[in-house]
Amino acid sequence: MPTHHTSILSLFAAASLAAGPAHASSGDAWEEFRADVSAKCIVAAESLEGVSAIVDPFGTESYGVALVYGKPKGGDGNVTQICVYDKQTKAVEIGGEIGAQVIPVSKP
Repeated sequence: MPTHHTSILSLFAAASLAAGPAHASSGDAWEEFRADVSAKCIVAAESLEGVSAIVDPFGTESYGVALVYGKPKGGDGNVTQICVYDKQTKAVEIGGEIGAQVIPVSKP
């Protein structure tokens, strides 16, 4: 795998591990959290169509993190965007489009 792929994926993995052990919460609460992160991040990816999300299962202590990907509206190929979800306010922010040459994406 080229170095730039490894770097992006390593950053995402590090964000997952930064949370440390998950706080005591029910499985249902974590499922709700992941569903909310996914739904809000998909909506925030306004420049994409056919959007899917890969949600970090627990996020960091303060943030939920997801990768959203799809086809740019009016464009070709697939792109990925990083989405950050504030656990307190439940607001999301989305990064710019990262081309498929950086993060190859195939739908499951």
